[in-house]
Amino acid sequence: MILYGLKNCDTCRKALKVLPDVAFVDVRSDGVPSDVLEQAYAQFESKLLNTRSTTWRQLDAAEREKAPLALLSEHPTLMKRPLIVDGDRMVLGFDKAAQGALGLG
Repeated sequence: MILYGLKNCDTCRKALKVLPDVAFVDVRSDGVPSDVLEQAYAQFESKLLNTRSTTWRQLDAAEREKAPLALLSEHPTLMKRPLIVDGDRMVLGFDKAAQGALGLG
């Protein structure tokens, strides 16, 4: 199981405490592999892009018009977090539904 997120994100830290044997990938320093991004976008579409983030608010209008995958490649912190990859299964976020999907509650 791999968790893509930010080390200073409260939700990511909460998920890391609860999930056993999870590998952590910091998207700010390590990025997200393009195949993982493409698969996640195919599954979650626009939900993958966090338009409430500080990074999004700092983008100008022209940048916001770019394709979502291009934006996520250039600015990985725009991704909603955490993105948890467990084999072929992907879970986005760490709310009650996500925890249920991971068998945690």
